[in-house]
Amino acid sequence: MIRTRTARRLLRTNRRSGVTPKVVALGGGHGLSASLAALRRITQDLTAVVTVADDGGSSGRLRSELGVLPPGDLRKALAALCGDDEWGRTWSRVIQHRFTSKGEMHGHAVGNLLIVALWEQLGDPVAALEWVGRLLGAHGRVLPMSAVPLDLEAIVRGHDPARPDDTDTVRGQATVALTPGEVLQVQLVPSDPPAVPEAVQAVMDADWVVLGPGSWFSSVIPHLLVPELAEALTQTRARRVLTLNLAPQPGETEGFSPQRHLEVLARHAPKLTIDVVLADEAAVPDRQSLSLAAERLAGKVELAPVAAADGPRHDPERLAAAYDRVFRMYGRIGPWR
Repeated sequence: MIRTRTARRLLRTNRRSGVTPKVVALGGGHGLSASLAALRRITQDLTAVVTVADDGGSSGRLRSELGVLPPGDLRKALAALCGDDEWGRTWSRVIQHRFTSKGEMHGHAVGNLLIVALWEQLGDPVAALEWVGRLLGAHGRVLPMSAVPLDLEAIVRGHDPARPDDTDTVRGQATVALTPGEVLQVQLVPSDPPAVPEAVQAVMDADWVVLGPGSWFSSVIPHLLVPELAEALTQTRARRVLTLNLAPQPGETEGFSPQRHLEVLARHAPKLTIDVVLADEAAVPDRQSLSLAAERLAGKVELAPVAAADGPRHDPERLAAAYDRVFRMYGRIGPWR
C-alpha cells in the first residue's frame, strides 16, 4: 500500500530537482477534491478551476437569495488543498462543517458563508478566494471557471419513466445529476458565459491540465462549454490527462462503460485532444475498447491501482503516485519549462 511518506518523498524529490510541474485541475465536487488531494502531494504549483453551476443545497439557497456564485464546490476544493498538519486538518473540518437546526441556518456550510462574506466585502470573487486560501494555508489556488452563476441544461431521454423513449429538456445541475434517464447532451445557460481571465491564463501557462474525475455531465464537461476556456484548453502547450471515475454514477452515467465517457466528452468538445487517459485497473473490463476510444482523442491509456481499499473512492496517495508517474513518462525531460 502506498503510504503518505511516499507522496512526501515525491514532492521533496520534485522540489530538489526543479521538476515541479505547473498543474491546473478542472472539475467540481468530490471528484475534483480527490484529484486536488493527490496533486498537492506532488507539486507546489497547483490551480483548481471549479464549476459554478450548482443550484442545490446551501449553495443553491445562497445563490438564489444573494445572487452570488454557488460557493459549495469552491469550498470543497479549498478544503482538499488544506495540509495534513494540525492547522490544515482543523480548518478543513471547520469550513466543511454544516449547521444542524430547525431554522434557516440548517444545512449551511461554514465555508460557504465565509466565502460569500468575503465576496461581499471585497467585491472580487478571485481576490476573496485568495484570502480564504491564505487563511487555510491552502497548497494551491482556487478559481471559478466563470464570474457569473450558470445553469446546466440537459437533453434527457426517459427522464419521465412513464415515457422512456421521449426526450425532455431538464434544467439545473442537481436535477441533471439525479435524472433516471439517459443524458444525451448538456449546455450552459447562458451559452457563452465569460471565463475568469485568471483561469484562462492558468490553463495557457500550465505544464499539465487534469480533467476529472467527477460527475461527467455536471462537473467535467461544463468546462468545455465555456468558449474562452474551451479555446484555451485546445490552444495550450500543456499536456492533458483525463482521469476516469471508478464506476458509473447512478442516474447521470448509469450503465456507461469507460470508453462511453470518452465518447460523450468528444461529442461535446470535438477539437479537444487528450494525451493520457488515467483509469483504475480494476475499473476497466475491456482495455482494448478503451484504448481505441483514447486513440480517437489522440491519447494513450495508463492503468494504475488508484482506488481506496475501503470503498469506491480514489485513494489520494495512490492517485498522487499515478499522476507523478504519468507526468514523468509523458512530460518534458528535465526541469519544466
